Amino acid sequence: MTDRPADRPPRRPEGEPGPPVRPRPPDVRRRFRRRLLLVAAAPLVGWLVVAAVVSAATSHWEDRSRGLAFGIGSMTVLAGAAALAYRRINRPVGDLLGAAEQVGAGDYRVDVEARGPRELRLLTETFNEMAVRLAANEEQRRRFLADITHELRNPLAVLQSEIEAQLDGVHPRDDHHVASLLEETRRLGHLIDDLHTLALAETGRLVLQQEAVAFSVLVDDVVGRHEAQARQRDVALRASITSGLPKAWVDPARVRQVLDNLLANAIRHTPAGGEVLVEVSALLRPGSGEDPMVRCRVTDAGPGFREDQLGQVFERFERESDSGGSGLGLSIARDLVRAHGGTIDASNDPTTGGARVSFTLPT
Repeated sequence: MTDRPADRPPRRPEGEPGPPVRPRPPDVRRRFRRRLLLVAAAPLVGWLVVAAVVSAATSHWEDRSRGLAFGIGSMTVLAGAAALAYRRINRPVGDLLGAAEQVGAGDYRVDVEARGPRELRLLTETFNEMAVRLAANEEQRRRFLADITHELRNPLAVLQSEIEAQLDGVHPRDDHHVASLLEETRRLGHLIDDLHTLALAETGRLVLQQEAVAFSVLVDDVVGRHEAQARQRDVALRASITSGLPKAWVDPARVRQVLDNLLANAIRHTPAGGEVLVEVSALLRPGSGEDPMVRCRVTDAGPGFREDQLGQVFERFERESDSGGSGLGLSIARDLVRAHGGTIDASNDPTTGGARVSFTLPT
């Protein structure tokens, strides 16, 4: 067993919070003020030296007095200008430095008053906007972690209670109860896969294995995989595919993931006896008369999106309280479609009133 070096702090027990982060003392602001004073005083001292040299070199007393008076007057004017410039620059820059230290300590509740020269006012306004965005991102991160914890806890709680019930003899260890455990593990694995996809998309590390794919074949394959789920819920699942579609330049695994999420949402929200329709067609890229694209539209017969929800349906964990999903499906679909260079939008079908999600992909 080796001794721990004397200068190394003892290891903190796992789970114990570390010491609070304290903001650094305002040494930066003091150094800035000293440097600014030095910069303001240097021209004055230089001009005084020049005036003294000129006065000493003047042969006549009258000229020397005039030169000295001119030097003192010029120095007074320069001193006033330097003091004014120091005052206009020192306070706004000091406020910015103090706010930067506050943001660096994790407190984004700053609102620096914009004053001083135009460039400093613009810098201050930009800094305030940055602080607002950082505060919003921090709030979103906290809500995201809370939602993730909630979503992961649900299947784990079901697994734990079911396993304990079987161990205690409350439930028999038959195929029915084992199948319920398997379903929860699949739900948990699907959620973890969704979170991994989101993380890759956010960090720009989502790698697409693109190839020329017959889009009609891909859609038929995904629709076939969801037919059993649709029959179980007494929902009709139908695909309408235009003939002669061009091949799409996509990552087939990722596009299947998009379709899986859209179809799972549509089937879940469609009442018994309703229909989910998948329409696939070709269209030209907006603004281009030659670039074809493939469009896929999934329409359900459910209640549709609320009007106040339409602008946020692609946000993480945005879902109805009784939807039963994780709230990540549409967000992942948006990220994957955009990664392909396509577009995606959501609306309500004017005929059925159900939800309609359309996306386009390049060919």
